[in-house]
Amino acid sequence: MRLLGLLLSVILLTNCQKETSTLEIDTAPQTTADAPEANVEERVLVWSDEFEGASLNMDNWSFELGDGCPFLCGWGNNELQVYTDENHKLEDGMLVISAKKDSEGNYTSTRIITKGKREFQYGRIETRVKVATGAGLWPAFWALGSSIDTTPWPDCGEIDIMEYVGRKPGEVFTSVHTRSSFGNTVNTQTTPYPNIEDDFHVYAIEWNDTFIEFFLDDNRIYRYAPQFQNQENWPFDQPVYLLINLAIGGNFGGAVSNSLDFPRAFYIDYVRVYQ
Repeated sequence: MRLLGLLLSVILLTNCQKETSTLEIDTAPQTTADAPEANVEERVLVWSDEFEGASLNMDNWSFELGDGCPFLCGWGNNELQVYTDENHKLEDGMLVISAKKDSEGNYTSTRIITKGKREFQYGRIETRVKVATGAGLWPAFWALGSSIDTTPWPDCGEIDIMEYVGRKPGEVFTSVHTRSSFGNTVNTQTTPYPNIEDDFHVYAIEWNDTFIEFFLDDNRIYRYAPQFQNQENWPFDQPVYLLINLAIGGNFGGAVSNSLDFPRAFYIDYVRVYQ
């Protein structure tokens, strides 16, 4: 998620240093075991939330509430929604986050995080979701460095495992944000996938001390691997916490369509971590 895009895009752009990364898009299906560069050993499931039961497991998640003010109004991206702890439900073994619009034109949604509860370093992190559709909607599954309170963004690092924007149907976005690329997202990949909105898909990363690889339905779509690691291009030597949210509008989400019917639903089947 472009956490502080607008707020920080005008700062230090002249000092941005583009990382050396390797981009690979595989046109044929490729499992993680088939990718020789990954050297992936057999993984063990270390944590998951299958979203069973009647309510969200608060041992795993916390809510981030409000509009980001006073410190990060619009959540750093001029987003329109106010986050609540009421725009979600557990139904049929999945989490459903709803974007809503009231009679006065105000938008609400939900954003949950594992910060301080479930944090992970290295391994495979994956989710199976069906995105919310419509111009102006911006569902995402992403991660932030757990040091963010003492090492503010972008120095804590951000991994966008899946972003979708309704104004660009048939595409998904994966990105990495660091000190050397913030405000000018150069470490990113747009993946065309016709009709991706119509069904559930699995989005994942494989992460170790050398690279982060991104997968869509076990097809590798992007690989981030700085040739020479330093603090500015590789803050990913620390645990991260996970975030799931459905944003509305904003710099990346774009204008909300006047013809869009609300509520709009973002379906999350599970989140799993293997190491």
